[in-house]
Amino acid sequence: MLTERRLLPFSREVLVEAHRATDFATRAAASLLHAGPLAALYGLSSLAMFGCSAADRAPIHVLVPYQRKLRHRPGLIVHQGRFDAFDVDELDGLRVTSMDFALAEVLCRGDRRTGLACADQALALLPESERTTFRAWTEERILARSDPRGIRRALFLLNLATGLAESPPESWTLLDLIDAGLPVPVLQFPVCDLAGNEIYRLDFAWPEIRVAVEYDGYEAHEHRISRDAARDEDLRRRGWMVIRADAADLKNPSRLITAVEAAFRVRGLAA
Repeated sequence: MLTERRLLPFSREVLVEAHRATDFATRAAASLLHAGPLAALYGLSSLAMFGCSAADRAPIHVLVPYQRKLRHRPGLIVHQGRFDAFDVDELDGLRVTSMDFALAEVLCRGDRRTGLACADQALALLPESERTTFRAWTEERILARSDPRGIRRALFLLNLATGLAESPPESWTLLDLIDAGLPVPVLQFPVCDLAGNEIYRLDFAWPEIRVAVEYDGYEAHEHRISRDAARDEDLRRRGWMVIRADAADLKNPSRLITAVEAAFRVRGLAA
């Protein structure tokens, strides 16, 4: 099978089936076999196993005890640390660090946008009744870290996460708005008619001044241009100023920030 390239070497001890060599779960399993029985998926890899699509699936991150001497290799990042049995769960037969443990690492050490998006998705994966407890557990994990780097940033991002963002770009847009010094908006704000029936839901809103930002994801809005225009016109008649954001604003948010600040000035407020 090796000669015929039906099996490929992941390491000296581990082989993978060729047709699964790029599959995330296969690479995760191979990484754990290579790292040994005490290893667990960590950080972004653990969050990906829990269902956070914002978490990068390559390279694979594993956590091993300090006494396990293991080097990085292509596609595999090795972290050494102290962890207990209750820090590890099992998903699909693979050892993974618990979601709060993994999220604390990503919030402290990972990319800020990715951290916020993962925090939003982790909260969204839980019933509303469990989110406060999960947030408290994650905060405790952050504060208990022996490495103080990133703790202040992690607490800021965790506090900003709500679980209401409907996509990672919405989480990123929120972070851009806050980084620009704008007040924290209300996410998924309902607009109701005179009878109290919800007719619209706004991605980001400052309801006191009726300013809103709507993020146009390509897939969601490609075929809705005319309908979105009619919706925005109706919202304007109801007193709202609606600013639309798209993927270009994620690369350079200056246009979006300028438009929101201008809307604040129209409403008599300095952003």
